[in-house]
Amino acid sequence: MGWMNDETGLDRTPANHVALTPLSHLQRAAIVFADRTALVYQDLRLSYAQYHNRVSSLADGLRKKGITPGDVVATILPNIPAQVEAHFAVPAMGGVLNTINIRLDTDTVTYILEHGEAVALLVDTQFLPLAEAAIANMTGEKPRVIEVPDAGAGFPATGRYETYDDLLAAGDPNAPWTMPEDEWESISLNYTSGTTGRPKGVVAHHRGAYLMTMGTVVSWRLQLYPKYLTIVPLFHCNGWNHTWMMPVLGGTVVCCRDITPAAIYDAIADEGVAYFGGAPIVLNMIVNAKDEDRRDFDHTVEVFTAGAPPAPATLAAIESLGFNITQVYGLTETYGHVTECVWDDTRWGELNGADRANIKARQGVAFPMMEDIAVLDGDMQPVNRDGATQGEIMIRGNSVMKGYLKNPEATAEAFAGGYFHSGDLANQHDDGYIQIADRAKDIIISGGENISSVEVEGALMNHPAISLCAVVAKPDDKWGEVPCAFVELKEGETATESEVITFVRERLAGFKTPKRVIFQELPKTSTGKIQKFELRGVAKDL
Repeated sequence: MGWMNDETGLDRTPANHVALTPLSHLQRAAIVFADRTALVYQDLRLSYAQYHNRVSSLADGLRKKGITPGDVVATILPNIPAQVEAHFAVPAMGGVLNTINIRLDTDTVTYILEHGEAVALLVDTQFLPLAEAAIANMTGEKPRVIEVPDAGAGFPATGRYETYDDLLAAGDPNAPWTMPEDEWESISLNYTSGTTGRPKGVVAHHRGAYLMTMGTVVSWRLQLYPKYLTIVPLFHCNGWNHTWMMPVLGGTVVCCRDITPAAIYDAIADEGVAYFGGAPIVLNMIVNAKDEDRRDFDHTVEVFTAGAPPAPATLAAIESLGFNITQVYGLTETYGHVTECVWDDTRWGELNGADRANIKARQGVAFPMMEDIAVLDGDMQPVNRDGATQGEIMIRGNSVMKGYLKNPEATAEAFAGGYFHSGDLANQHDDGYIQIADRAKDIIISGGENISSVEVEGALMNHPAISLCAVVAKPDDKWGEVPCAFVELKEGETATESEVITFVRERLAGFKTPKRVIFQELPKTSTGKIQKFELRGVAKDL
């Protein structure tokens, strides 16, 4: 070992060891890129100096409301500046950010607020009815509501609550930030669709978020001053950590409240946007845009897509329109994307059409900040790299969650054997590229949102005429996948497809509602277990 046995005086000190945190990116950018445009929305254009001041004001405003380090601050916001600013401000006062999906049903939002113990809730005026209904159902301590009006989008303040602007005005733009002493401190809490129907609270740390921002710069081939459009919801894996990353490069975040082809084309043409992420539904939207919504542009737009492999036909169509697509893969538990389909021109440069798209539809190889992403069998051994043998995607690396909040059993199960178990079945090609074969947990991915089949089945089973049901994914040109329900009725009972769909819609968010209901006897094993793989085949042929 030589001198390494005696490292006297070679200790960690404040001079050579600082906790990694994405907060440092914006602190640096406020100096290095002070006058460059940081944030754009409607008529709002903020420089990095102004952006930093607003974040400082928000952090201090929250502090003055009695919110202390370690407290959870939740949001129910679309992709507007307040959501971007909260990503820095909440951790900058030592808090933990809990961004809640604006599409969830009341009952689930109530559960998240109670389970996460949010002390404050920033709510867009459009979603106040959802927040108010969810809070009314709470039994414990209720969060303080801060209304975030958006008059430019047709949602002026109601006058019933203190507003986001009030909070900013109360804060000091020069207030110091509370930086993490330990990079393992929690930065965010995100709820993922659980197979039990109740979402699990995924806790992320500053270190993982920081390394995700650095790894993404490499993988997305980013250079200084990129223009980025917020298509991925910031409530979904914190927008894959992209807004935490942009200050590294002095980039511009262009907020997109309503995701439409016209909004995307306008941002590309008018703001020079050259980067965004999105589920395959966004690619379909662009491919099928009306002529009047399209705009001319003369640069290539780089797109990360994830959620489900886009159809080869979609990939072929969109690339001819000026977009370069990179397939990525990840989960809420991994802060977003952790594998990428790195394109190799030396091997695939001559490929066109379906051949090119088939390669691009692979989930690929590990991002630079990840240690190991493998396809392993039930004994935790690597499967044959033959592009056919199935195993489970297992993940190890710095951008893996701390664990599930208040659920040590589920955390231990997820981390068994020293890897995070994704629950996704895949095969591996001879070049190491991973390709998803199936969702082990029967999760349906619709428009990039996870839907628990068990949750939908639970809602269906409340119907007085239904004896048994199973919900599987049905391929859909627009959404990628939609829920399809197979139903056995009780003897002597009747029900119609539209009646069943209406029944579920009263209980669950619209995107979770089955789009088709098929009445038939369900195929079962000898032990009575429903054979979902058979039903998937039927749904595919519908």
